[in-house]
Amino acid sequence: MKRAFLIICIALPSFTAQVKAQFVTIDPAHIATSIINTANEVVQTSSTVANVIKNFEEVRKVYNQGKEYYDRLKAVHDLVKDAKKVRDAILLVGEIGDIYVNNFQKMLSDPNFRYEELTAISNGYTMLLQASADMIMELKDVVNVNGLSMTDHERMDIINYVYDRLKNHRNLVGYYTRKNISVSYLRAKKTGETDRVVALYGNANDRYW
Repeated sequence: MKRAFLIICIALPSFTAQVKAQFVTIDPAHIATSIINTANEVVQTSSTVANVIKNFEEVRKVYNQGKEYYDRLKAVHDLVKDAKKVRDAILLVGEIGDIYVNNFQKMLSDPNFRYEELTAISNGYTMLLQASADMIMELKDVVNVNGLSMTDHERMDIINYVYDRLKNHRNLVGYYTRKNISVSYLRAKKTGETDRVVALYGNANDRYW
């Protein structure tokens, strides 16, 4: 998968040049490479570290190192339509990682989850992040040599297709998060500790996922 990521990172600059997008004072190749590598490294870390707490410490370290690239990419506004959609698709992968890291960190301090359950939840987040990273690779038909023969309409169809799937996947990650939190809430309800759960995760209005 890492080789596939490198393909899109190498091809992305030529695509942005083709659509005449301007990343003012920002190197799009460097940012895209950093973002995609961060997602890839998070997946690899989650898949190789056996201890769930040590696993998450390593994941959070990788996430924090890559977060600056997502923030920089969010700040880029002066883009033509197709380049903007590509940027937004990449940012959705970052948002999925954000939901994972911020909420699983809270779950680790939640006594309503057993260690085995936390391991299963972590594995679930890893698979979801892996799927989102794989979806980004579907943009390769837009940015590689074969994509040069596409019409603008065909190119936008692919970009929109990938973006819409990633957006739905992001919503799935949010649903997965809510379902896990609801388990904690129901257990806390039996012991009269729902206030503690709400304080930990926030109420429905506070949640951004």
